[in-house]
Amino acid sequence: MRKMLLAVLSRVLQSPAAAAAAAKPASRVMVASRNYADFANEATFEIKKCDLHRLEEGPSTTTVMTREEGLKYYKTMQSIRRMELKADQLYKQKIIRGFCHLYDGQEACCVGIEAAIKPTDHVITAYRAHGFTYTRGVPIREILTELTGRKGGCAKGKGGSMHMYAKNFYGGNGIVGAQVPLGAGIALACKYFGKNEICMALYGDGAANQGQIFETFNMAALWKLPCIFVCENNRYGMGTSVERAAASTDYYRRGDFIPGLRVDGMDVLCVREATKFAAEHCRSGKGPIVMELQTYRYHGHSMSDPGISYRTREEIQEVRSKSDPITLLKDRMVNNNLASIEELKDIDVAVRKEIEEAAQFATTDPEPPLEELCHHIYFNEPPFEVRGPNQWISYKSTS
Repeated sequence: MRKMLLAVLSRVLQSPAAAAAAAKPASRVMVASRNYADFANEATFEIKKCDLHRLEEGPSTTTVMTREEGLKYYKTMQSIRRMELKADQLYKQKIIRGFCHLYDGQEACCVGIEAAIKPTDHVITAYRAHGFTYTRGVPIREILTELTGRKGGCAKGKGGSMHMYAKNFYGGNGIVGAQVPLGAGIALACKYFGKNEICMALYGDGAANQGQIFETFNMAALWKLPCIFVCENNRYGMGTSVERAAASTDYYRRGDFIPGLRVDGMDVLCVREATKFAAEHCRSGKGPIVMELQTYRYHGHSMSDPGISYRTREEIQEVRSKSDPITLLKDRMVNNNLASIEELKDIDVAVRKEIEEAAQFATTDPEPPLEELCHHIYFNEPPFEVRGPNQWISYKSTS
């Protein structure tokens, strides 16, 4: 009987169907083992050399990225991209109103900077602030809810697109260039209190011609403030190209007596290494440094700007196809065996799900009640009365 059973089993295993069935689990094992065991832990990459001003040497042109870092950068950039596209959709549906400046295309700037500094360091930027708000720790749900003006937003629905804040993140500032002297003030506080901290003060190419920026450069250099002045040069100040607006487009040289770097702002690794270099410069007591990030925005200046009256669709598409920061990182990771296409697609699916859930909350959360209109005027102060639009109406303000 035993011999008969073995003979029958042998015939079954020799059949094509059985062979195919037996092969399937093996293929699954191979895929699973690739997901968890066959990837490299890290890889070395060549990055573009930075242009230098008043510096004898700059950041290294080679860098190492681990698999864990790469996956983190990819997810963060993809989250920002999808968040901004959702904001675009909600704005066109008139659910988001007012000013709204989107950051898609520039994701490598905020992600690369955050990867190179410490949580205790400080960041202040202009009104295109959604990306930095997220990298500084504010959840997507709170950002989208702030954009829709709801109570669950990171500024309780009272700040909107340009006024979002987090620990050691000071916005989100609506006045062109005004955040730069504030950033120098933050850097002064770091030095005054003897903290080994730095401040990143960001502005755009459109703000680079502001007089207050040059005044700030002068004071920062005199006092050797630990401040990195970052010009996010996306090639257009509102609807005006940099060539039409600036006699010199070498923004990294604008500090004159302050050293400077010009960086490929579409490469997250370039931005990371340049920021590490600049941060070490500031922490070592050498004073401020200027960093120009050459980047590009895919949307117009704001949602009221279609973005194609002063540049062509072909120009935008060319940048997307040749220099997109997410595609560049994705190709590097796949080509260097740090991740598989399937794994990155899974991240994409998870990000889209998170965005959709955040948008659902942002459109159903209640608006802040009128009685909270004057709350949070001051930090940690006793409650006080605030006069309303006439002398018979008043509101209470609490911290």
